[in-house]
Amino acid sequence: MKNSRVLMMAKILRKQMTPAEKILWEKLRRGVLGKKFRRQMPFVFGAYYYVADFYCAECKLIIEIDGDIHNLGEIKEHDDFREDVFKEMGYEILRFKNEEVLNNIRSVVEKIKKLI
Repeated sequence: MKNSRVLMMAKILRKQMTPAEKILWEKLRRGVLGKKFRRQMPFVFGAYYYVADFYCAECKLIIEIDGDIHNLGEIKEHDDFREDVFKEMGYEILRFKNEEVLNNIRSVVEKIKKLI
C-alpha cells in the first residue's frame, strides 16, 4: 500500500513542479551535466517513504529545492530526519533554496558539477 501511495505522490509532484524545480530540471534533464537525473523520485525504506526532488542513481545524489516553508520548525525537523535516513542509506544530499535556483542558476549548476 505504501509503495503505491508514494508512487502516486511522485506522479502528482511531477505535474506540479515549482518554478525553481522547472528551471533546475531543464539543466538536469537528458544528461546535460553528463549524468542521468530523475525528478520526483520515490524512495521506500521500511516504514519510511519519501519523494526526492531530483536523483542521480550513478552518483547516489539527491538534490532538494526548498521553499520558505522548509524553515518552519516541524517541517525543518522532518527534513533533518529525512536527510539522516538518506545519509544512513549512503546517499549524498544537496539542498538549494528556491531563490538561489531562481536568481543564480549558474552557481547552482556549478555546485552540482563539482559534486558529480
